[in-house]
Formats: sequence, structure tokens, C-alpha cells
Amino acid sequence: MAHRSGQEDPERYLFVDRAVVYNPATQADWTAKKVVWIPSERHGFEAASIKEERGEEVVVELSENGKKAIVNKDDIQKMNPPKFSKVEDMAELTCLNEASVLHNLKDRYYSGLIYTYSGLFCVVINPYKNLPIYSENIIEMYRGKKRHEMPPHIYAISESAYRCMLQDREDQSILCTGESGAGKTENTKKVIQYLAHVASSHKGRKEHNIPPESPKALNKLQGELERQLLQANPILESFGNAKTVKNDNSSRFGKFIRVNFDVTGYIVGANIETYLLEKSRAVRQAKDERTFHVFYQLLAGAGEHLKTDLLLEGFNNYRFLSNGNITIPGQQDKDNFQETMDAMHIMSFSHEEIVCMLKVVSAVLQFGNVVFKKERNTDQASMPENTAAQKLCHLLGLNVMEFTRAILSPRIKVGRDYVQKAQTKEQADFAVEALAKATYERLFRWLVHRINKALDRTKRQGASFIGILDIAGFEIFELNSFEQLCINYTNEKLQQLFNHTMFILEQEEYQREGIEWSFIDFGLDLQPCIDLIERPTNPPGVLALLDEECWFPKATDKTFVDKVLQEQGTHPKFQKPRQLKDKADFCIIHYAGRVDYKADEWLMKNMDPLNDNVATLLNQSTDKFVSELWKDDIQTFQRASFYDKASDLLEPPVDRIVGLDQVAGMNETAFGAAYKTKKGMFRTVGQLYKESLTKLMATLRNTNPNFVRCIIPNHEKRAGKLDPHLVLDQLRCNGVLEGIRICRQGFPNRIIFQEFRQRYEILTPNAIPKGFMDGKQACERMIRALELDPNLFRIGQSKIFFRAGVLAHLEEERDMKITDIIIYFQSVCRGYLARKAFVKKQQQLNCLKVLQRNCSAYLKLKHWQWWRLFTKVKPLLQVTRQEEEMQAKDDELVKVKEKQTKVEGELVEMERKHSQLIEEKNILAEQLQAETELFAEAEEMRARLAAKKQELEEILHDLESRVEEEEERTQGLQSEKKKMQSHIQDLEEQLDEEEAARQKLQLEKVTAEAKMKKFEEDILLLEDQNSKFLKEKKLLDDRVNEMMSQLTEEEEKAKNLGKTKNKQEVMMVDLEERLKKEEKTRQELEKAKRKLDGETTDLQDQIAELQAQIEELKVQLAKKEEELQAIQARGDEEVTQKNNALKQVRELQAQLAELQEDLESEKVSRNKAEKLKRDLSEELEALKTELEDTLDTTAAQQELRTKREQEVTELKKAIDEETKNHEAQIQEMRQRHSTALEELSEQLEQTKRFKVNLEKNKQSTESANKELVSEVKGLQQAKTESEHKKKKLEAQLQEFMARVTEGEKGKGELADRSHKLQTELDSVSALLEDAERKGIKLVKDTTVLEGALQDTQELLQEETRQKLNMSSRIRQLEEEKSTLQEQQEEDEVARRNLEKQLCTLQAQLVETKKKLEDDVGMVEGLEEVKRKLQKDMDLATLRLEEKGIAFEKMEKTKTRLQQELDDLMVDLDHQRTIVSNLEKKQKKFDQLLAEEKNISGRYAEERDKAEAEAREKETKSLSLARALDEALEAKEEFERLNKQLRSEMEDLMSSKDDVGKNVHELEKSKRTLDQQLEEMRTQLEELEDELQATEDAKLRLEVNMQAMKTQYERDLQGRDDQNDEKKRALVKQVREMEAELEDERKQRALAMAAKKKLEMDLMGMVGQIEGANKARDEAIKQLRKLQSQMKDYQRELEDTRASRDEIFSQSKENEKKLKSLEAEVLQLHEDLAASERARRHAEQERDELADEISNSTSGKSALMDEKRRLEARIAQLEEELEEEQGNMELLNDRFRKTTMQVDTLTLELVAERSLAQKSENARQQLERQNKDLRAKLGELEGSVKSRFKASITALEAKILQLEEQLEQEAKERAAANKLVRRTEKKLKEVCMHVEDERRHSDQYKEQMEKANSRMKQLKRQLEEAEEEATRANAYRRKLQRELDDATEASEGLSREVNTLKSRLRRGGPISFSSSRSGRRQLQVEGTSLDLLSDDEVENKPTDANANETPAAPQPE
Repeated sequence: MAHRSGQEDPERYLFVDRAVVYNPATQADWTAKKVVWIPSERHGFEAASIKEERGEEVVVELSENGKKAIVNKDDIQKMNPPKFSKVEDMAELTCLNEASVLHNLKDRYYSGLIYTYSGLFCVVINPYKNLPIYSENIIEMYRGKKRHEMPPHIYAISESAYRCMLQDREDQSILCTGESGAGKTENTKKVIQYLAHVASSHKGRKEHNIPPESPKALNKLQGELERQLLQANPILESFGNAKTVKNDNSSRFGKFIRVNFDVTGYIVGANIETYLLEKSRAVRQAKDERTFHVFYQLLAGAGEHLKTDLLLEGFNNYRFLSNGNITIPGQQDKDNFQETMDAMHIMSFSHEEIVCMLKVVSAVLQFGNVVFKKERNTDQASMPENTAAQKLCHLLGLNVMEFTRAILSPRIKVGRDYVQKAQTKEQADFAVEALAKATYERLFRWLVHRINKALDRTKRQGASFIGILDIAGFEIFELNSFEQLCINYTNEKLQQLFNHTMFILEQEEYQREGIEWSFIDFGLDLQPCIDLIERPTNPPGVLALLDEECWFPKATDKTFVDKVLQEQGTHPKFQKPRQLKDKADFCIIHYAGRVDYKADEWLMKNMDPLNDNVATLLNQSTDKFVSELWKDDIQTFQRASFYDKASDLLEPPVDRIVGLDQVAGMNETAFGAAYKTKKGMFRTVGQLYKESLTKLMATLRNTNPNFVRCIIPNHEKRAGKLDPHLVLDQLRCNGVLEGIRICRQGFPNRIIFQEFRQRYEILTPNAIPKGFMDGKQACERMIRALELDPNLFRIGQSKIFFRAGVLAHLEEERDMKITDIIIYFQSVCRGYLARKAFVKKQQQLNCLKVLQRNCSAYLKLKHWQWWRLFTKVKPLLQVTRQEEEMQAKDDELVKVKEKQTKVEGELVEMERKHSQLIEEKNILAEQLQAETELFAEAEEMRARLAAKKQELEEILHDLESRVEEEEERTQGLQSEKKKMQSHIQDLEEQLDEEEAARQKLQLEKVTAEAKMKKFEEDILLLEDQNSKFLKEKKLLDDRVNEMMSQLTEEEEKAKNLGKTKNKQEVMMVDLEERLKKEEKTRQELEKAKRKLDGETTDLQDQIAELQAQIEELKVQLAKKEEELQAIQARGDEEVTQKNNALKQVRELQAQLAELQEDLESEKVSRNKAEKLKRDLSEELEALKTELEDTLDTTAAQQELRTKREQEVTELKKAIDEETKNHEAQIQEMRQRHSTALEELSEQLEQTKRFKVNLEKNKQSTESANKELVSEVKGLQQAKTESEHKKKKLEAQLQEFMARVTEGEKGKGELADRSHKLQTELDSVSALLEDAERKGIKLVKDTTVLEGALQDTQELLQEETRQKLNMSSRIRQLEEEKSTLQEQQEEDEVARRNLEKQLCTLQAQLVETKKKLEDDVGMVEGLEEVKRKLQKDMDLATLRLEEKGIAFEKMEKTKTRLQQELDDLMVDLDHQRTIVSNLEKKQKKFDQLLAEEKNISGRYAEERDKAEAEAREKETKSLSLARALDEALEAKEEFERLNKQLRSEMEDLMSSKDDVGKNVHELEKSKRTLDQQLEEMRTQLEELEDELQATEDAKLRLEVNMQAMKTQYERDLQGRDDQNDEKKRALVKQVREMEAELEDERKQRALAMAAKKKLEMDLMGMVGQIEGANKARDEAIKQLRKLQSQMKDYQRELEDTRASRDEIFSQSKENEKKLKSLEAEVLQLHEDLAASERARRHAEQERDELADEISNSTSGKSALMDEKRRLEARIAQLEEELEEEQGNMELLNDRFRKTTMQVDTLTLELVAERSLAQKSENARQQLERQNKDLRAKLGELEGSVKSRFKASITALEAKILQLEEQLEQEAKERAAANKLVRRTEKKLKEVCMHVEDERRHSDQYKEQMEKANSRMKQLKRQLEEAEEEATRANAYRRKLQRELDDATEASEGLSREVNTLKSRLRRGGPISFSSSRSGRRQLQVEGTSLDLLSDDEVENKPTDANANETPAAPQPE
């Protein structure tokens, strides 16, 4: 990458550094520790190692700072091996959990990798900086590559979608979702950029000769579709994007960009669809936010002329710009305005269009400046200044007066007339804002349509498309509104699509690999939540209920919420809010979590009302553009107005449509085609959005989806920072974790056979035999040897599938095995080095002894005079010189003899080698014979294959002839197809005729409606006549209304009392028992009364007196009631105080509950602590003994031990003192109950402060620890690097030495072999090459043919399997559908039964009301009881909330358990297998334990020794280093001297003839110098060896020392931590015991107070009940008297009312029948239309299939059978069409019958109305008769109610009859529906068959492509093999040349040796010319040997071989 030195390297942001990932140190660290993830508040999850397990809790050591923590087992998550770090696809992780996913994303993000795969998802994290990974070079890098070949990127997703579209001819979609600011829009831009680059139709645009400045070039550029597609984005961004708090360029709408391609893959056109524009932003914005960019761009970038034309003002002059001019950092609005204008010009917008658009934008701003004021005396609004209105009207082409009149006093239809209604200020403001929003939205939709028109210039339709969906992700705020519900609803649907596609892909993968697996469609998991939102009926969903509420005039948001709670209260995905009412109204449990929704202004948002008067004005505008925007004919579309009533909306004459989310469909001029709506249809925003979403989902389901999930790393927009909790929430919301949950259910980890064998064969060394074995068989043997549970794996055709967590276990075992092998290897190496060093030292000792001996002899002779004389005289004597010469010659002779013996030995060796070579030659000959035999066999095989080939060719010829026949048949089929098309056209004409008939029927319906209107007018006339009679009726109605009002009040009371009724029923039972007793006594009293009739007069007098007393008591009661009211006022104040106190009590109770939980945990921990205390006391004694043994040497350790003992004693004392204090405090707390709460609060504050201080200390210590850890890591890394370098250098040295020795050995052998084997090798190699080539060709041919045969057979089998599976699946689905439909019908029947039961229950309710009227006296007393009970209820609700919190905790644990249950089940099976191995290992482990205990005793002694040795060796190493330096200096000096002497020697040798005498002296000096040199070299080598040995020993000692120190420090830290924890636990226990005592006292006092209150209430209740009983007895007596009088009147009344009710009920029933029949007619029409659409769709598919059949020329022989099937199916379709036509005729007959029934019913209505008039006359006569009885009726109507039962029963009987009639009609309707369903089923079957055939054709294409690719691969292999053969030949020739050179060199050297020998024998003078020439020759040949002179050869016998044999080139 040297050429990119100036720029940043893009590969750094794409590729992972594998050297860092595969670091052996991290792998070893992972295997040594049990590393897991634990939850952390700061980091989300932290790495920690498990130290100890304590039941359900685990003691864990944090890897970051070494701190220990106790964590619940449920919170722990497994960690992946280091092999999986920074993995590109998170689905490959062996441990799939939240922590691993988060860690992987975090690691990749911090190293600059923002793209990561997660199964089907591509997860993108916003980097908040520009990365160099989007250039054209990168696009070219990804172009044509598969997804797995390149690192994750948005380009890889785009490329895969593009390639799949071209290969499979299947439409593709890319779904980008995420929060605002996550980068959705940017990624969609990159997708479009990639597609525009790859699929550009103007490939040669760079080669245009026209310069870009010319207008022609500009026109060409404007004409380019790709450029326009890229330029559409800036326009949409300026009009649809805005600055928010999270994002500076946030898209405030969703979009689906459809890019169309032709057959060749070039872009043909594009289309954009938008969803949910946030139009409210045009009116108001939040703080620090902007409205849409276009407003700011227009105000900043418009010129003076444009500003005057558009009447523009400053930023601060517009009310709709809430925050004025807010600038975006790094952007200029003026430049952006120019860019949007340029983009519009490129999109070929005309100047007039642009100006009109900008006018509308300016008008939207002017809407906000229209100001209204409230008039003084009335609420009416007025416009004091109309300047803004004038500007607005000028821009929109309106009349100012009409505009102001339309807003301030619009015309409203009341009955038949239109009335002007004055508007209030609020209504006027609302109308203006609604108009502004509507105009902007219409402008935006016009703009989108205009862009689509520009992009769809081609007339021909694209073959396929790629759709890019950019839509907001799942949103969970504190309070969520209607918009969030819509967004979450879409995300639910998209997640369901993802789950379904993942299910299909998993199913295909398992079927492809032939694995048995029970398939689960995870898409069905989300269906309940989707049904809750979108279901139309049974029960209706949220959107359906919202639409229903919009119809009612008095409906509010509260009534809507009540209805939702009533209908969906029991739904599993629905919850009532746990918060207070003012926060949320209801909750929905989505896949991403629980969402609280607040239903404020939902009805308004759903209706989206508009002022119709202004809309008509805008439609009639003088500006054509504005009129076109509003040209949707208000008279034909229904829309809710803000002053409309629901009753007005229901009237048919005024037809309007809700809102503008569809821009009401816009007419043909604006949007291409009119939006078809039914007449009188009231359409809401929810309905329109639901329709658009269903269309989108339908298109997405027909495509192959690709999922991109964008994520915000932080809210601060900072690069390189990642908030873990934020990312986790988004992963949940985006469905990434949902996808991982689905992965966990199956076998997520897949490995190819070769990779599995390569990586894990080390675990099963003897399982696979030597030689070749198939990968599948080898893996099966390996798994058998591993003894894995069969549930943990599945073996497929090319891969092994594993459950989650199995690979991690295998990795652990592999690492353990490798560590064992490496430890053994290291021990062997160290032993070898130690032995070598020992032998060297022994040799050195012997040399030293010899040196000492010679030195001592020299010292003895040094001072002896005779020895001095001898040494001086000896050189002077000639004889001595002769002797020396003779000795020298003898020595030379000896050397020559030695050389001769050596040469003879070498000759013997050469002869032996010669014999060996002959044997090898014979073996090769035998091999040649075998090869020739094999060749003969291969030729036979070839002959057979040739025969086979001929047979296959014959078969091919037959097939080709068949193909020709098939082509002829296809031509026939095409002619038949044309006939079929004509037949279809005839059918279509018939259908059109049927449609005309249907329209006639609709016209008849309209006439019937007109008749109905006439009837209604007649009714109005009759009503005018009856108005006179109604005056009298009004009097009765008033009475009835009064009674009804009383009834409603009583019903409200009944509702209030219904809650208390259940509690009072128990009391009532007791009272009834008392009543029975009292009745018995009363009967006895009556008997006595008969006897004592005479005494009654006296008693009556007494009663009169008592009545007087009662009146006095009543007066007193009135006074007391006044007093009671005063007391109640005081009570209310006390209640408020009490509520405040209760709040405090609740808070305290919550704290108490927490403290109680802590107390319980602390009790447990205290028990544990007591047990631990005993264990610790024993351990302390043991530790004391160990400490005395091991640590007596150091005083510091003794001090530590004493301190600990002191601390233990102090702790004991403190515990004793605290227990005493605790007892004293208990006594004091009994006295101080009132002050306890204050003390508690103070303690809490102190603990909080203490906690804060502790946390600060903790943070500081953590930071210090981190720094220390980083330093230690740095030192360790430096140390390891230096060791690695040293080892590498040593290894390289050894390799070089070995190479040198091998080269020297090989030279001699090659020289001899080359001559003899050259010819033989040539011949043999030629024969072998021929044989090999022929054999390879034959084998390849056979393998190719066999592979092709196998492939075809396998593909045929797969196709048959798939067909069978699909057919069975379709049948199952059909059966399930039929069963579901039957269940639905049964549910409807059950619902009707329930309605009947409801009616009966209502009757029972009436009876209960009567009973309640009797018990009115008891109500007041019961209300008091109710208040008290309400208080109890409040307490109970508090407890309920606490339990709810506990329940949430339980749910969390439950979800965790459910997640890990699967893993645990897998682990359980795995553990069972491990247990057997562990039992075997246990015995070995016990032995090892005993050994380690012995070893631990020795470690202390070894450490001391090692320290001493280390010091000694350090001193030695220093001294040796100095000696080395000195030796090296001496060596350099000697080498200089040696060079000088050599030069002198050469001079001397040249001048030898002149100076022959000094030769001997020079030779002697030379020998001495050579000896000295050799001695120095040996000394140097010895010194170096010693140095290395000392350094190795020093390193070992240092490592041992560090290990000992770390172990010792860890032990110390562990003991200190344990002691500290025990101390804290004891202190905590004491505090919690105190708190527990206080809580118990408080609870006891509260219970006592509550008990006293309840007792008082009971006493009051008993008194009230007794009074009520007395009053009841008196009332019963009076009732019996009045009942006898009332019976006569009741009978007459019942007869009259029964007749009247019967008449009314009959009329109502007839009206209901009419309505139901009309509804049925409408439904039948809709079903007809649906069936016609389905038929057309089927015909289209049939035509497409026929086209495909005609186009497909290859594989027609296989497709003929399918064509025949198609013909049969077409015939079936025609039959079904005929059946449908018959059904249509039947339906038409039905319709005629229904119209006849309508006519008869209308006649019956007229007759019944006449009967009603007669009955009214009769009623008036009866009322005159009953005038006298009305007074009595008023008094006795309470008792009359009980006698209405007879009439109710009669009515119920009639209702039952009517319901039976209804059921019959419903059955008939169900039968009709069944017919329709059958037709739909048949149609669906046809569609499924068509899809099957499409898939088969696609599969055949894929097979062909696979075969072609396989052929190409085989060709490549052939070429590679030929290239390898040529390389081998070239290498062999090179070796031959080198051998020739070496032989020549050796011959030259042997000649020189012979000449030297001959001269030595002669004894003549030796000339050195030959040596020089030899040296020159060697230098020419390129060898690096520097040959010495002959004397040097004589002195160095070891170098003789080197001189004799020439230097061969080193092996490559």
C-alpha cells in the first residue's frame, strides 16, 4: 500500500487483523480462566472469571481490575473463545447471547469496522465521521464478488441483491430501518450510488468527444437516468428532511424507492413511494429543532427579484418558524438552495413549476402570520389585520373576502339548508394550521409524483426491480402517541417478514443437507400483536375501534380508551397501564418490549379534519398549480371537518374523505388515475395507512428481502464512543436479538467437513486410519471418538451442524491438548540443550587440565640455565634444522597416508552407494513395469469410456431429436395459446357485460333509495299530523324521563354498590338468618296478637305517642346531620392529610420491603457467615502453622499476621459490644416508636453519602488499577516480543547451520549419482510423464462423467422430495384453513348465545334493582362502610403494586431461564458424557494433588536457592560479557594481523626462488599464528555458549520468581478479601436486624389501629342493620295492603303496553331485516369484485407462464410433462370459470329476490304504520280513562315494576323467534360464503401450482449453471496440473545443470589434488599457480568458498573434504 501514503488506508476499515485475533497468549489466557460475562451498569457487560460457586450465586473476579463480586447464576452469560473475536457474521458465534453480540459489535466499532453481519441482517453503527470506504475503487472491489468473499459492507448487500435479481429473475428489496440519526438515509444513498455505478446504461460516457461545457453535453447529462436517480435525493431531502435534536438531516417520512431494470441488467426507470410525512413540523417545532430545510433554503438563498415575487420576509417574521433561524454546523442554506435548484433542472423541472412550488412554500409560511382575536362580548373570532391574508391570497390566487368569510363564518349544512356558523378563535387557528399542513403535504406528494414521472420516461416496463425501503425503526418513548403506534405496527409486520424468510432459508438449508428437523414458523410468534392492532372484528383491534369511535358525535379519547380496555382487556399482548392515569392509557407488548400509549387527540389525528369552504376556494383558485393541487372534487370525496357531527358524516349526499394521507387519491392530471372510493365512505388516516402498508407488505413478500439495521452509538454525535445500553435497546427494537433467539432454537454453528477435520483431528489422533478417506466418513469417526451426544449435532451432505456452545467446548479441549503437547515438546528441547551444555563443559574441563599441566612444566623449566642454553643453541645448529625438515616431511607423509586411508574409505562408501543405486534402479524398473501394467489397464478403461462416450453421444442425438420434436410441439402450443388468449378475451367481454349488469343493479338500488326518501317524506308529514297527539304524549314522556333519570341514578348507584356487593353478601347471609329467626318470633307474636285484640286500642295510643317522639327525633336527626356535614368537611381535610401520610407510608413500606428482603438475605448470609466463621477459625489455625513454616524469614509478614489476629480479636470484641448495644437499643426502641422513622431517614442519608464516597474511592482505585494493568501488559508484551525475536534468531541460526552441513554432505553424493543416473532418469521420467498424463486425463474424464451423473440423479431426487413436501404442506394448510373457518363460525354461534345470556342477565339486573330499591335505607350506612373498605382497597392496591414489581423481577428471571434452558438442556446431556471422563480423571487428580502438596513445600527452598543463583549468574554474566567484548576486540586485531601476514606470505612465495632460506621460518610463524587463531575461536565459541546458558538460566529463574510472587500475592489478596467480606457481612447483619425490629414494631402498631377501626365500623353496621330491618317490616305491611289494590290496574296496563310494544318491536325488526339485506347485497358485490380480480390475476400468471414456456429452449424434454399438466390445469380453470359464472347468475337471482323482499317489506311497513296510528288512537282513549288513576300510579309505580315480568317474558319469546330467523338467514349467508371460499381455495391451488412450476424451472436453470461452473473448474484444474508439470520439468533441468557444474568443479579439484600428490612424492618444490587458478575458477563459478594455500590444507585436515569437493549451490 505504498502508493496510498498520503491517504488513509480503506482496508483498515474493512478487513480484520487476523494476527491480533489468533494471538496464542489470549487463547492461553482464555483456556486458563473460566471467563464469562456479567451485567454491568457502566459497560453493559464486563468480563470476569469464575472463582467459586455458592449455590445459586457465583463469586467472580473482574478481569479489568481484579475485584471480586458475587453474582446470581441467572445473570451470567457465556463467553466465546478468542477465535470468534471480531467475527464478521455473528450467527457463527458458538455462544449466542446479548453480551457476546454487544462485545463483538463494540470490538469491531472501536477498530473502525462499522458493518457486521448477523445472519440475514447487516448491522451498521453510525461512525459520526467520514470513512474512505465509499470510493469507486471500493465499488469495483465488491463488484461481481459473493457476500462471503468480501468483508461486510452495504455494497456487498447491494451486489448480492443485484446478482440474485439477474440470476434468479426474482425481485429484490433492501430494508433499511433504525432510529433517527442512525444512518438510514445515508445507506440508501450508498445503495443507489452502487446500483447507478454497476447498472449504468451509459457505460461509455467517459469516451464522449463532446466537451462538458457545451450545451449538447449538458443535455446528454440531463438525459442520463442514473444521474437523475442520484439527483432525486437532494430534492426529497430539502422538502422532507429537517434538523432534530438527534440528527441534523433527519428524514421525516418513510420512502420505498423502486429501481426498475431490464433483462440485461441496466436501469430502466425508478419509482418512489412515501409514508407518514410529519406534516405537523411545518406548523410548530420543538426547542433547538428546525422545520423542513426548504423554508430556510428559500429565505437564505432566494434573490431580490424572487423575494419580491414570493413576498418573502425575515426569519423572525414568521410564526411557523418557532425557533427563528437555526443554522446547521458545516452547512450553508444558500449553497444547499442552489444545489436543489440544480437538481430540479437536472430532473427537467420547468421554470414555471419551480416558481409555483416556491409560491406554495411561501404561502405555507404566510398561513402562520394570519392572526385572529376574540371579540369582547362574544366568543366569535375576528381578523383585525388582513395584510397577511392578502399576501396569502395573492400567492394562492384567492379572493381575500371569500377567504376570511370561509374561515371566520363557514357555511354548514343543517338538515337541508346551509347556515353560516361563527367560529371561535381556537377553531379559526386550528383551521388555518390544518390548511397549512394539508397544502404542504399535497405539495410534497405532487413533488414525489413529478419525480416519478421524470424517472419513468421509458414506455417499456422493467423485467425486475430492486426496492429500497427507508423507514423509521421501532420507537419506545416515555409516552407514545398515534404516530408511534403506526411506526411500531409497520415494524411488527417487517419483523414478521424477516422471521418468515429466516424460517424459509433455515428450512431450505436443512432440507439441502438432508437433516431431520421439526420446522417452526417464527413469523407466527408476532401474529397475536398484529391482530391486536389491525383485526377488524371478533374482537376488533385498536385501529378498528379507533375508526368506530370516529363515527360517533359524542365520542372522546376517554370513551375510545374505555372501549379498548373493554374489548381487548383479556388479550395476552395487551395490558392495562401500571402507571397513574395521567401518564399512559394502555400498554401493548411488542416483540421489542412493552410500550405505553397515551391516547390524547387520537380521534382528531385519525379524522384529520379540514375546512371545506377554504378547500373549495383553493379548488377554484385562479392559480392553475394550486387548483391542480386541490383538484379532488370535494363533492365526491368525504372528509371530516372540524365542525362536522358524526350524523352529518353518515348522510349520503355530502361525500368526503378523511385527511390527506393519500392526498385523497388526487385526480388523473395530478397523480395519473383517480382514487376509487365508495360513495358515502368515511375514510380515516388509520385505514389509509393500513391499506398502503398492506400494499407494501404484498410487494415485499413477492421480493427476496435483504435486511439492513442502522444503530446510533451515542446521543452526543461523537466518533469512537459507544453507549452499551443504548445499543442493546436498539438491537432489541431492530429485531437482531429476536433473530439470534430464532438461531438458538436450531443448529446455529455450521462447519465444512475439511475444516472440522483439520481443526479438531488433534482430539482424536487414532480415529482416522492412514490413507485417503471421505470427509463425511472421517467426521463421523471423529464424532464417535469424541463421544458427543447425538442431540448436540447433525451431519449433513457437506457440513456438520452443532448446537450453541458445543464448539466452545471443543475449542477448550483442543487448547488443553495443544498445551500438553507444547509442554512435552519444550521439556524434550530443554533436556537436549542441558545435555549438550554438560558435554561441552566436560570438554572444557579436560582442556583446562592439559593447559595447566603444560603451564606448570614450562614454569619449572623456565629458570633452568641449561634449558635456556638449549633453546638458544638449538636454532643455530644445522642438524636440528635438518631434523626439523625431516620431521616436517614425516608429518607430511603421515598426513598423506591419512588422506590415502580416508580416500580408500570413501571409495568403499562410494562402492556401497553404487550397489544401493543399482538396487534402487532395479526397484524403479519394477515400478516402471507396474506403471506400464497400470497404463495398459488405464487404456482398457479409456476404451470402455470411449464406448460409453459413444453410447452417451447416441443418447444425446436421440435427445436432440426429441428436443426438435418438442420445439415443434411448442409451436403447436403457441398456436393453442393464441386460441386460449382469444377465448380469454371472450371471457373478459362476458365479464364486462356482467359488470354492466351489476351497474344496472346499482342504479336500481339508487332508485330504491329514492323511493325510501319519498317514504321518509311521507313519514315526516305523518309526524306533523301526529305532533298534536304528541303534546299529550310529552306529559307522559316527561314522567317517563323522570323515572328514567331516577333509574339512571339508581344504575350509577348500583354500579358503585356492585363493587361492595360481594363483600356485603356475606353480611347479608348473616342478616337473612337473623331475619328468619325474627320472622319466627313475628309469627309467634301474630298468634299472640289474635288473642290480644282487645289490647290493640291501648297499643295504638302508645303508637301515636311514639310517632310524636319519632318526629322529635327527626328534628334532632336533622340537627345531627348538619353536625355530621361539618364533621364530614373536617373528615375530608383529614382524608387529604391521611392521603399524604399514606403516600409517605407507601414509600416507607417499599423501603421496608426492600430492607426485609435484604434482612432475609442477610439472615442467610449470617448463617453462612457463622459456618464460615467456624471454618475460618480452623483455617486460621492451619494458616498460622503454615505462616510459621513459610514466612518466618520476613518481619513484614509476621506483622501482617499479628495485625490480622488483632483485627479478629477486635472484631470479636466489636461483635460482643454490638450485641449488647443491640439489646439496649431494642429496649429503647420499644419506648421510642414515634422517632423511629426520622432516625431511619437519617441513617439512609448517611449510607447514601457513604456509598457516594465509596463509589468515588472505587472509581479512583479502578483508574489506578487500569493504569497499572496497562503498564504490566505493555511490559509483558515487550518481554514476549523480545523472547520471540531471540527464539526466531536462534532458530534461523540453527537452520542455516543445518543447511550448510546438509549442502556439504549432498555435494559429494550428487557428484557421483549425477553421472550414473542421468541417462536412466531421463528415460524413466519421459515414460512416467507420458503414463501420468494419460492416467490423469482418464481419471479426470471418469470423475467428470461420474460427478455429472451423480449430480443429475441427486437433483432429480431433490426435486421429487420437494414436490412431495410442498404438496403435503399445501394439503395441511388447506385443512388447517377449513378447520379455522369452521372454528370461526362456531365462535360466531357462541357469541350469539352469549348475547342471549346477556339479555337474561339484564332482566336479572332489573330484578336486582328492585331489591336495591327496597334496601335504600341501608345505603347510607353501607356508604360509610364503603369508604372504610376503600381505604383497605388502597392498602391492597399498594401491596398489589409491590407484588407487581416482584412479578416483573420474576418475569425477568423467567425470560433468562427460558433463554438458557435450551443451553442447559444441551449442557446437561453434555455433562453426562463428561461425568464419566471426570470420574476417571478424579483418581489421577488425587495423585496429582498429593504430589503438588509435596512440591509446594519445596518451592520455598527452591525460590531462595534460585534467588542466590540468579545473583551469582548476573555477576557471572556481566563478567562474561566484558570478557566477550575483550575477546571480540582481540579477534578483530588477530584478523587484521592474519590479513597482513597473508599478504606478506604471498609476497614471500613470489620471491621464494631468491629467498629459499627463510621459508621454514615463515612456515613456523604461520603455523603458530594459525594455532593461536584456532584457540581464540574455540575460546570465543565457549564464551558465547556460556553466555547463552547463563541468560537462559536467568530468564527461567525470573519467570519462576514472578510466578511464585504472583501466586503468593493472589493468596494474600484472597485471604484479605475474605476477611473484609466477613467483616462487612457482620456489620450489615447488625444494622438489618435493627431495621427489622423497627419495621415489626411499626407494623404491629398499624395492625392494632386498623383492628380498632374495624371493630368500631362493625358496631356501627350492626346498629344500622337493626334499624333497617325495622323499617323493612313496616314497609312490607304497607306493601301487602297496596298490592291487592294494584292488581286490577296492572292487568289493564300490561295488556295495553304489550300490544304497543309488539307493534313497535315488529316495525324495528322489519327495519333491521332491511338493513341486513342491504349489507348482504353490498358484501355479495364485494365478493364478486374480489373473485373477478383473482380470476384476472390467475389469467395474467397463466399468460406469463405461457411466455416463459415459449422462451425456454433448453430443458424442454423435462418440461413437457409439466406443460401437459398446465394444459389440464387450464382446462380446470376454464371449468371453474364456468362454475363461477353460474354462481354469478345465482347471486344475481338472489339479488332480484332481495329487491322483491325489500318491496314487500316496504308495503308491510306502510301497513304497520297505519296499525300504529290506530293503536295510538286506542292508547289516547285508554289514557283518558287512566287520568283518574295517575295520582295513585305515581305513588305505587315502585311496586308496579315487579309485575312487568310477564311482558318481558313475552318480549323475550318474540326476540328468540326473531333471532332464530336471523340465524337461518346467517346460515344461508354462510353457505354463500362457503361457495366463495371454495372458489378462492381453487384459485389459490392454481396459484400454488404455477409457483411450483416457476420454482422447478429456476431449479433447472441453477442445475445448468452448476454443471457449467463445474466444467470450468475441471478445466482450470487441468491447466493447473499442466503448469505444475512444466514447472517440475524446469526445476529438474536446473538441477541437472547445477550437477554438471558441480561435477566439472570436482574434476578440476581432483586434478589439482593428483598434481599435488605427485609433487609431494617427487619431493620437488611446490608451485602455487594451480591453487590460484583453482581459486579463480571457483570464484567464476559463483561459490562463496575462499580456498587456502596447500600449507593451510595440510594444517587443517578438517577442511580437506571441503577443498576436495566443490561448492554446490544451496537448495532452494
